[in-house]
Amino acid sequence: MNLTCLSKGSGYHFPPSHILDISGFKILLDCPIDLSALVIFAPLPTDYYNPNLIGEESSTVVLDEKHKSKKRRIEKPLELHDLVHALPWYKTVANLNLWDLSFIDVVLISSPMGMIGLPFLTRNKNFRAKVYATEKTLGLGQFMMADLISMHAEFRQFYGPQDSDFPQWMKWEELESLHLVLRNIAMGEDGAELGGWQPLYSAEDLEDCVKKVQTLKYAEEACYNGILIIKAFSSGLEIGTSNWTINCPRISVTSLSRSIFKSAHAMEFDYHSLQGNDVILFSDVSSLNPTVAVSNADIGSSTLRSSQTSATNDFLVYGEERSDEEMVDALLNNDESSEEIDKLAFVCSCAIDSVKQGGSVLIPSGRLGIILQLLEQLSMCLESSNCEVPIFMISTVAEEMLAFTNIVPEWLCKQRQENLTAGKALFGHVDLIKRKKLLLFPAVHSADCLRAWQEPCIVFAPHWSLRLGPSAHFLRRWSGDYNSLLILEEHENHRLALKTEWNRRLDDENRQNRAIDELRNTVRELQRLQPLEAARPSQAPDPLRISARARLRPSPNLEIPPVHTGAEGVHRSIPPTSSIHLGIHPTKDSSDSTLRSSRHPRRRPARERLSERSADYMPHA
Repeated sequence: MNLTCLSKGSGYHFPPSHILDISGFKILLDCPIDLSALVIFAPLPTDYYNPNLIGEESSTVVLDEKHKSKKRRIEKPLELHDLVHALPWYKTVANLNLWDLSFIDVVLISSPMGMIGLPFLTRNKNFRAKVYATEKTLGLGQFMMADLISMHAEFRQFYGPQDSDFPQWMKWEELESLHLVLRNIAMGEDGAELGGWQPLYSAEDLEDCVKKVQTLKYAEEACYNGILIIKAFSSGLEIGTSNWTINCPRISVTSLSRSIFKSAHAMEFDYHSLQGNDVILFSDVSSLNPTVAVSNADIGSSTLRSSQTSATNDFLVYGEERSDEEMVDALLNNDESSEEIDKLAFVCSCAIDSVKQGGSVLIPSGRLGIILQLLEQLSMCLESSNCEVPIFMISTVAEEMLAFTNIVPEWLCKQRQENLTAGKALFGHVDLIKRKKLLLFPAVHSADCLRAWQEPCIVFAPHWSLRLGPSAHFLRRWSGDYNSLLILEEHENHRLALKTEWNRRLDDENRQNRAIDELRNTVRELQRLQPLEAARPSQAPDPLRISARARLRPSPNLEIPPVHTGAEGVHRSIPPTSSIHLGIHPTKDSSDSTLRSSRHPRRRPARERLSERSADYMPHA
């Protein structure tokens, strides 16, 4: 038996990937993609982004007089224009590309996030392996991949289809000019990860991938080639997630993925998968103490035990010496479940405080179980606090995914199953939808969403990378509201995404301040010249320099007295600032929170009519 680590992963959204060579068969354990690497790409551009201005304002690139080559200033802080403004590619497991796919015999999928990279393999003509996953893992994974394709389509609509198989940003000259942080994410420290980037698969590729997956129930046997006996057991992490047992004539192996001993929604961890086996592969070390660095060489060694949590230690060390009852108590009597509940309660209290102050809450999450529990606790907290704020879930698969949770009672924990026998709903979102407290929409710009929109509100939306989908629009919309709240799971790339958004906000405010100064200078010039007529140009003098979407409140310090315009002694007032077309469109009531009124129509230059994707078409908070 031989185990090869392809990727050690980094948490729930990027599980580890390994190849197990057993009895002459090569088994691939999970096929994820690193969606956190999307942070190197810029969100959908708006009118404040102009490549010509970047050349004037940025000092990231200097010329070496001797070699005339671009060099990076490493010490410069990362800014928005340092990001890659191009159609995103997706970072797969780089080491998997070094393998001949025709040599892989079996693929075992443990979680929905572990199969998001599977279409990259199944669309390859050399791939002939048998793929196994549980029924619900396949269902949830299919929803996630379809949603990813839909969000990626927004970028394709803006940038157009890919012109070639090798994008401009992947050329060596462009990679050399990237900011050091982005370059390390794109290439890795030694440059080996650059080969893992691939263009996203299509809807046809996804459909073909789903057809190649053989689904199993928990504890159901599957025989491969008459030699390998494969079973899936519940890991407790999510609905349908599993640990795998592989039995062959000479050895029996358990692949232990990321697990939760006691879950509040999914079926509990099945410890029977760990009994009676020769080898246990504890592959997901990301759930251990984050301060302990574990290298590939450490996996499987005796030194790994010292860094594990107490509950896992108790099981691995004393598992064979205890009875079944004692083993179950050792697994379930830990603080994991109560700690999870405390975290959710804290999140809900912060969300309630935010909406009470007039702010909105954005929760970009890809974990279905966390979303279901947050919906239940948020609804109870809102009722106890007498807060009447709507909850929106915006996703192309929101309705299908929530409906999917109503038909999986056998995959849930005992408490949820008891609700079904008592005639209650499996989850609290069913009642929220009936009372119209939870509203589901496929897109931000859908007509139904615009009609129902109300702020403050609580929004669940993909994508947690803050680069794709509705989350990027809402982040840009509420980033200047100090009462609004963004709830994220801890990840180092999240800080990078928020840092670039903060710098973008500062840059946008600087542009608005310059626009105000130019407006005041124009008014002073008109007062000095005292023209007979104040004509309004049809287009902005320089719309690239002044944001066409800047919303400015009328300055209280800006007084415009009547101007003497001729010998006849007729006094004519200069038009108000909202009608002087300088690429700025203030409204009389910028705090209006509805789109149903057309009392103050705004004239928009041609550059502003990009599409209805932008969150600026939502009511202004």
